[in-house]
Amino acid sequence: MRIALDGRTAVVTGSSQGIGLAIATGLAAAGARVVLTGRSRERLESAAGALRSGEPDADVLTVTCDLATEQGAAELHDVVPATDILVNNLGIFGSRPPLEITDEEWRTYFDTNVLSAVRLIRHYLPGMTGQGWGRVQNIASDSAIVIPAEMIHYGMSKTALLAVSRGFAKEAAGTGVTVNSVIAGPTHTGGVEDFVHELVGGDLPWDEAQREFMRLHRPQSLLRRLIEPEEIANLVVYLSSPQASATTGAAVRVDGGYVDSIVP
Repeated sequence: MRIALDGRTAVVTGSSQGIGLAIATGLAAAGARVVLTGRSRERLESAAGALRSGEPDADVLTVTCDLATEQGAAELHDVVPATDILVNNLGIFGSRPPLEITDEEWRTYFDTNVLSAVRLIRHYLPGMTGQGWGRVQNIASDSAIVIPAEMIHYGMSKTALLAVSRGFAKEAAGTGVTVNSVIAGPTHTGGVEDFVHELVGGDLPWDEAQREFMRLHRPQSLLRRLIEPEEIANLVVYLSSPQASATTGAAVRVDGGYVDSIVP
């Protein structure tokens, strides 16, 4: 399948590293002009350099802003008033004993993982429906369905993101715009490496630590390994394409079988 996104603009949030940068790289490889966002100008410029090193002809714009705030969303919209593809990847995660999660932490997770997506959909969806074409994707998690005991606040935010995706898909019904969520299983990023070592011990070599994490904390996975960011990017690029025109309101999974094995 040849996917061509030439002439399209794609905004990818939380794209200075990890899954977001992999998604932006995949979209750029398909011909899209990509907009990288994050709070650190230095990290964004480094990410843009890494993207261009792999895709020398890529058209890349960086916008430094805090999308967990209304001001940050407005700043991005001022610089990029319209987009064809919106990938809401921005998110935070971490482990915390359930009864120790404070009100402030609950609000922070909701603001960052849910409201950041809602605000940008409000900004960009009218333009997409007006032109009769657009793609919105919200990067969710298997934690949306199988709530981890060690990160309930994170799971809550990703469950809410599934509802957001389905609801806005109904708002865009019949317009040529699709809205979907991507349920990602445990993924190999720098932050996840720290999280894995936090749960299974910092003295284990990475390959052993990864296997132990999957055995103890994600035993239902059929992959028996972490997903690589590029594997998630492949699905996002497809869902951004004209070929995915009949997929909307869906929760599409890259989860290694983790969800299937435990949902009744």
